[in-house]
Amino acid sequence: MVELLRKLTEASGVSGNEDEVRDIIKKEISSLADKIYIDGIGNLIAYKKGKGTDNKKRIMLCAHMDEVGFIITSISDNGMLKFRPVGGIDPRILISKRVYIGKDRIPGVLGIKAIHLQEPNERKNAVKVEQMYIDIGVNSKEEAEKLVKIGDYAIFDSNMVEFGDNKIKAKALDDRVGCAVLIEALGEEYEHDIYACFTVQEEVGLRGAGVAAYHVEPDIGIVVEGTTCSDVSGVDEHMYSTIMGNGPAITIMDGSSISNKELIDSLKAIGEAKGIPYQLKKGTTGGNDAGMIHTSKEGVATCVVSVPCRYIHSPSSVMDKSDFENTIELVKEFVKGCE
Repeated sequence: MVELLRKLTEASGVSGNEDEVRDIIKKEISSLADKIYIDGIGNLIAYKKGKGTDNKKRIMLCAHMDEVGFIITSISDNGMLKFRPVGGIDPRILISKRVYIGKDRIPGVLGIKAIHLQEPNERKNAVKVEQMYIDIGVNSKEEAEKLVKIGDYAIFDSNMVEFGDNKIKAKALDDRVGCAVLIEALGEEYEHDIYACFTVQEEVGLRGAGVAAYHVEPDIGIVVEGTTCSDVSGVDEHMYSTIMGNGPAITIMDGSSISNKELIDSLKAIGEAKGIPYQLKKGTTGGNDAGMIHTSKEGVATCVVSVPCRYIHSPSSVMDKSDFENTIELVKEFVKGCE
């Protein structure tokens, strides 16, 4: 499981450019599904026929393939690249971070005017993206254009690392960890028909999930995510949305959806019956693919299960392997127990 997560997190897959991630997943699930297809927007959907004969449901498992990143918008005369973020990224984390640009993974560094050249008022204010550039080590626009072009995507240069007490550091845990959970879940047999949907463009408006849900027409939707975890120094305990190591987080409500109460109760009951630790997510901010799935067509009963991840939307998100493993088990048992 860890090596699968390594392949997924180190792949390039900024919103709208998920091809590399999709190719990895397609290869991993080739023997696990009865049918695999790619829809018009780029979602990868794996269908696995249930072995039951009566009252079968269509269960949609969903995780998004895309990650936050950057897109090149212009090239300066001195060879520096201007860019815009794709998805929500805090500009304060960007200075001096390393990136890879385009299919050839051209290395670059996010830079800004040196502090000793800044005016006093510039030093006092938070840095804006508009002030930054990507330095790829060339001296002219002509040299830069031989390596990159406007419209190229850039990702954080960040390899996965196992460290500390059962922890993993990687980029794109939101939501490659969810993709890994779905891949593992596809290895089981179920009574109901399963549609594992690996969606695109979640970070820029939950776009792929809406298309996938419209096509699948599920009876039940379960979204698997990497979610915020702020159990760190300087944050009061009552502000913790999740706690790392306490198991998968079940969402009651967030900014895009309110989870189906019966499904929440089912997840809790399964966790308690099977001895799988879980927690209820306390925060209500943000959103995920459930925001589109639950309003599809006539409406879909939907719930969300997430792996807590510190420093989300950065090159160094952190998760606990036990939370990942317990999320896999909770999702598998939930699908097996659906009535």
